[in-house]
Amino acid sequence: MSTEPIVWPHAPPHYLGASGVYMVTAGTYEKAHFFRSRLRLRFLTNRLLELAAQHGWKMQAWAVFSNHYHWVATTPDDGAGNLGKWIAQLHRESAFKVNQLDGKNGRMVWHNYWESHITFEKSYYARLHYVHENPVKHGLVTHAEAHDWCSARWFAEKSEPAFAKTVMSFPIDRVKVHDDF
Repeated sequence: MSTEPIVWPHAPPHYLGASGVYMVTAGTYEKAHFFRSRLRLRFLTNRLLELAAQHGWKMQAWAVFSNHYHWVATTPDDGAGNLGKWIAQLHRESAFKVNQLDGKNGRMVWHNYWESHITFEKSYYARLHYVHENPVKHGLVTHAEAHDWCSARWFAEKSEPAFAKTVMSFPIDRVKVHDDF
């Protein structure tokens, strides 16, 4: 019998490659509120949307907070293989920015991210609804459209009314998402 300790991975495995729709959640180290100010939230949201577009991801929903974010997007035509690269870039750049603002060079800012490949239409609708309503879930606003770093207002204004009504009618109470922030 081996006396070697079991070495558990520090992060969830990322099985990427398939094209389609993904939901991603990321959290800060120790759930710290590094992005509490409007300036920091604007920076993180803008950089998230810019990098997604640069890497060919088409955002469907997003919600950014002081200590985590969620989003749903479709992959580029060649699949999800570049996700880790641009998430790492987002985390590296945003960590550098908040550490620079706080005078804390090298401080750990991000803990991890979790992705889910969404393969069922009903799951897609429920997750879109979940992400749009996440600011309400966290008690930040009474109407998601009031959270400036969430796609709820954009979704309500830009999507077809019938599609928006369909998405927002899907129950979200059984959606399983890492969201204990």
